[in-house]
Amino acid sequence: MMRLRKVVGWCVASLLLLVAALMLFLVLFDWNLVKPTLNAKVSEALDRPFAIEGNLAVVWQREPEEGGLRAWLPWPHVSAEQLQLGNPEWAKGEHFVSLKRVELRLSPLPLLWKTVHIPRIQLTGADAALERLADGRDNWTFDLGDSEQNQDDGKAPASPWTLDIGTIGFDRARVRFDDQTLQASVEVLVDPLGEPIPFDEIVGKATAAESAEEDVTPQDYAFAWQAKGRYKGQALSGNGKIGGLLALQDARRPFPLQADVRAGSTRMQVAGTLTDPQNLGALDLRLRLSGSSLGNLYPLTGVTLPDTPAYSTDGRLSAQLNDPDGALFRYQGFNGRIGDSDIHGDLTFVAREPRPKLSGSLVSNQLRFADLAPLIGADSNAEKKERGAASVQPADKVLPVEAFQTERWRDMDADVSFTGKRIVHSEDLPFTDLFTHVVLNEGQLSLEPLRFGVAGGRLDSTLRLDGRGTPLKAQAQLSARNFKLRQLFPSVEVMQSSLGALNGDASISGTGNSVATLLGSANGEVKLLINDGRVSRNLMEIAGLNVGNYLVGRLFGDEEVEINCAAANLDIKQGLLTPHLLVVDTENALIGVDGTVNFGNERLDLTITPQSKGLRIFSLRSPLYVQGTFKNPDAGVKAVPLALRGAGMLALGAFVAPAAGLLALVAPSGEQPNECAVLLQQMRQGNAR
Repeated sequence: MMRLRKVVGWCVASLLLLVAALMLFLVLFDWNLVKPTLNAKVSEALDRPFAIEGNLAVVWQREPEEGGLRAWLPWPHVSAEQLQLGNPEWAKGEHFVSLKRVELRLSPLPLLWKTVHIPRIQLTGADAALERLADGRDNWTFDLGDSEQNQDDGKAPASPWTLDIGTIGFDRARVRFDDQTLQASVEVLVDPLGEPIPFDEIVGKATAAESAEEDVTPQDYAFAWQAKGRYKGQALSGNGKIGGLLALQDARRPFPLQADVRAGSTRMQVAGTLTDPQNLGALDLRLRLSGSSLGNLYPLTGVTLPDTPAYSTDGRLSAQLNDPDGALFRYQGFNGRIGDSDIHGDLTFVAREPRPKLSGSLVSNQLRFADLAPLIGADSNAEKKERGAASVQPADKVLPVEAFQTERWRDMDADVSFTGKRIVHSEDLPFTDLFTHVVLNEGQLSLEPLRFGVAGGRLDSTLRLDGRGTPLKAQAQLSARNFKLRQLFPSVEVMQSSLGALNGDASISGTGNSVATLLGSANGEVKLLINDGRVSRNLMEIAGLNVGNYLVGRLFGDEEVEINCAAANLDIKQGLLTPHLLVVDTENALIGVDGTVNFGNERLDLTITPQSKGLRIFSLRSPLYVQGTFKNPDAGVKAVPLALRGAGMLALGAFVAPAAGLLALVAPSGEQPNECAVLLQQMRQGNAR
């Protein structure tokens, strides 16, 4: 028994001596001796040059804050100075990353289950140069091999060891980013702040309180950064603040971000957090976005948005970057302005395949009608210049010639509803509200419905634009119902006693990549009825129609004249509008209009033929004409006497078919009989009044 005790005692003593010797060796060993072997092994594993050029040291210390057995075991604290990691052969930079110093501590117990657990790494004096070529090759991706592939190639299987890093700390750093696929070349400098700035001072106490309710506490801002370069052909500059520790393992620990970036005329300001940075998991930011036009965001983001006046928005941007259907971005509860119109809503953008999709709903409480002009290229050259667009509208043209950018329609899908609760146009033409549902799918754009409230009535329409080919193909259906004349012309005193209304239908199709070319090739028909109205020079002056003012003066003098009915059945073929029927029935005359309106060359050639009623003596003995261009129309009296114009409007029976097509637009007007119904019935029966 005594002998057994001696044997056991010697064994224990030997083991303790061996451990002590090992510990003494580890403490006293000059780790710089292993640098050549270590540099060679890492270079071979990464397939690029690696070197520790400065001192390599290991210090053993206990970690009392760890608790349990870990608190009693000494941990190795490793430090290395002057580290260099090179680039692949194709890269142009001298190195990928250089560091003045790296410090880390290694947990010894996880080594038993083949896990290298490093709670924290501290980087000092980091300098990185990130490069990506047009073919997609980048210098930050390391080909470390695949276990199955290695076995097939006869190589040793991949290591069963796993690397577990908790947080990364850093101080002053410089990062250069050159990416040919993104057309970006940017340099970022990071410097420590004098003193950390509390998170709530940047994002606001309300946002900080939300984080506290979710049982997560973002760290304070510890570093300031500045960036300068170019992105998508535009000058890029920015500055901001970030936290000091990047938590790689704790996906719930927020990393604070703040940025103010300008690219061209676009400015983006964000403040919030990044979580799960190892997997680029999620963003939760307050986003303020402003610029000269929403259309300018397309080259920067790839999101297809219309050209607009200057805008600004402020809302919450959240992102799930690892969603299986594609990175998901939500811009929620945002408020802002586009031109002089307010805008509010929620938008969702999914970076899916084969095309990303934008969806959501927008609301404007007060929409300025002029802010819609850029959607069809009808804004002025001065407004185009203000938002950075080329001034393409010729001085002698009225119809917008700016081309729709249909190539952008094929880059993205969309499903967005828009409500304009109150439209501000002018007191003399009261558009009251707007609703539309915009759907963009595979280059096909539809607005179904596109609905306006106008003068107590509704303008319902559907618009379909096929941008899959060139030129664009368009179809439009419009239905105007019960536009109250007294609301259409609220400033005209004589109209306020009118009980009349305007009703109409239109069906038009065309091809072309602008409003001008679409109308220049248009085919279709337009039907209109106006009953129980009044016309005067005053009305024409309010409408700003000099030619109309001249015609009214010639036809009726300076008196207000009651209109029993105005009826139009118009045909459009290849951009040429021709009246099947265009007649105005007043209290003292029946007035007919014929001729053409050419949308292709923007020219007018109309003849206005009046006929007095009963025994009234009508002073005008010759017909009137309206000729010239849309921009500069000209009106006058034709030299041909009225008597030589033939039967003219006397032969009402010639309009049987066009009149019948308008009967569906006849609507009751109060308790009085509808004069248009009487006139159209007379035309159908072929009886002159």
